[in-house]
Amino acid sequence: MAEKWSWTAVSELLPLLLEGAKTTVVITIAGFLVAAIFGLLFAMLRRSSSKIVSKASGLVIDFIRCTPLLVQAFFLYFALPEIIQVRIDKYAAGIAALGLHYATYLSEVYRAGIDNVPKGQWEASRALNFGKAQTWLRIVLPQAIPPIVPVMGNYFIMMFKETPILIVIALPEMLLQAKLYGSANFRYIEAYTMVGLIFLLLSLPSSYLFRRLETRLNRR
Repeated sequence: MAEKWSWTAVSELLPLLLEGAKTTVVITIAGFLVAAIFGLLFAMLRRSSSKIVSKASGLVIDFIRCTPLLVQAFFLYFALPEIIQVRIDKYAAGIAALGLHYATYLSEVYRAGIDNVPKGQWEASRALNFGKAQTWLRIVLPQAIPPIVPVMGNYFIMMFKETPILIVIALPEMLLQAKLYGSANFRYIEAYTMVGLIFLLLSLPSSYLFRRLETRLNRR
């Protein structure tokens, strides 16, 4: 009868999972940067004075949000290269899938923050002859972003916890490393338990850092 828990298996697994954790963290950070940039872009397009631009961006957001992240990862890695006849790296595909998927959610977060900026601030910027870029960078965004930091932090942690989905494109993150070890050694208890613990240990500091950032921003 197989031993229920093996510390030998844990010692063998740990280096593999830590290597996978590096990939997971890098993919999460890169994906979140993509989501933050494109989320803001989507939010600004939705506020466009052009009805065509506003409706088109709304349709794109709804399409991405209403299709599973799993399908999007498959499409970007397997289908899109056949369409454009260019091979896409699995890391690029994973970052793009996570980033674009969560950009649609962050766009609504940005939109809420922007809508919360008093109308008088927009009027004051026009009275001071600020251009659009100056208005956004110096007046609107500095007031819109601090209140939405907690929500953005929640989405960052959600994205981090969804990286195991990228196992479908063979991205060597933690879950794939655990699966490969478990399949080779028939030690699934240690493999998947440790993956869960590492996710927990990495999620808690992220949550703490976002709370500290929120406190710091709101002091200004």
